[in-house]
Amino acid sequence: MLKILRQYYPIRNIFFVGGEALLILISLTIASWIIAGAESLALDQLLYLKIILVTFVCQVCLYYNDLYDIQITKSFFELGTRLLQALGVSAILLAGIYLLFPKVIIGTGTFAMSVVIVVVFIFSWRLMYTYVLKEGWFNERILILGSGPLAASIASEISSKNDCGYQVNGVVLCNGEKKSPFSFPANFKVHRCHERICEIALEEGVKKIIVAMEEKRGVFPTKELLACRVLGIEVMEGASFYEMLSGKLLVNQINPGWLIFSRGFEKSLLRRWFKRFVDLIMSVICLVLLSPLLLLTMVLIKIDSRGPVFFSQERVGEREKSYQMIKFRSMVENAEELTGPVWAGEDDPRTTRVGRFIRKWRIDELPQIWNVLKGEMSFVGPRPERQHFVRELEKKIPFYGERFHAKPGITGWAQVNYPYGASIEDALEKLNYDLFYIKNMSIFLDITILFKTVKIVIFGRGAR
Repeated sequence: MLKILRQYYPIRNIFFVGGEALLILISLTIASWIIAGAESLALDQLLYLKIILVTFVCQVCLYYNDLYDIQITKSFFELGTRLLQALGVSAILLAGIYLLFPKVIIGTGTFAMSVVIVVVFIFSWRLMYTYVLKEGWFNERILILGSGPLAASIASEISSKNDCGYQVNGVVLCNGEKKSPFSFPANFKVHRCHERICEIALEEGVKKIIVAMEEKRGVFPTKELLACRVLGIEVMEGASFYEMLSGKLLVNQINPGWLIFSRGFEKSLLRRWFKRFVDLIMSVICLVLLSPLLLLTMVLIKIDSRGPVFFSQERVGEREKSYQMIKFRSMVENAEELTGPVWAGEDDPRTTRVGRFIRKWRIDELPQIWNVLKGEMSFVGPRPERQHFVRELEKKIPFYGERFHAKPGITGWAQVNYPYGASIEDALEKLNYDLFYIKNMSIFLDITILFKTVKIVIFGRGAR
């Protein structure tokens, strides 16, 4: 496993993405050779820079068409459709680049021919990769010690992601349990004697043991796990493994001690200053570049319905300090006059015609750039909540107050990984992601979130 941008990825997956980039490079080189001939290629000193540009644009379009999400592109029909869409968008983007910079044009007919070669190569590459996933080649074998909710969550996460890089070879019951209270996939072996865990690991060729015991006091198999460790078998705490695997925490399965002793929560003064500097520069640039869109939206809101253009609402920010968050008004005036504070629902009847459009494309959130400029918010961070809901959620959800140790953001790790939520259960799941972000906060993670946000906005996903 490789750690990139505070998340872990199987080396096999890195090889898959890198291999696909190489195939695109080879396709473009072959097409250039066929169209221009070997002698012409030798005279073009910028050829390989041109090929790298095309490869970069193609891979960005593949990413934004979810072609690196194996769960989405399981069927070859879906793969083919999205691949052709991505290559079509690549052609449009490259046409725009060539219009502005004619010197980087790769050559007449070269891109068209390379598309045919790329489609053949990528389909073959994907077919091979799918076979590798199906056969479980290069998967790291693990044993799960425990059979409670944490063990079940780990097993479920691995089963749902066939490209996660792990293979569960068995679940070892403890505390004298005769059977697990949770149902595990049929292909998981259930062992009922944790005293044999070292022997089981050797028999199964296991390289890692995940300790996900619900109760450790008085029954923790110290001697057995120490023997495994000495033999070179890695032993890892279950909550930490789940965090690494899923990109979120499980607040219902961790305790204050785990948060205290786990790695993360690094907040140097330099890092905070740099994040604030980036927020200042980006907010000024965005306000200038987006000013025509902001003015047009203001006019449309005023024409569409009665009431003010902007909607200001008190939110709870960093260190639980209240501030006024600004948005474009997307609902009728005084929308909560009769209902009181409520979460927005799907197809909310209070939403205006213009409001439905600007909410879908997240245009209603743009005035919050002013909050970023003032220092009340950041571009990336946990989404701010209202005081009415904060009081309720702090009573029902463990560690909810810890999310106020970071500035709220226009977008966040929870927003790009979980759809809009309007319930206690949704707030709990979003907290799992928010705490992961606060624990692993970095400028590189912020960049990842911004890239994912662009994808969500482009496809209009998750809005209400």
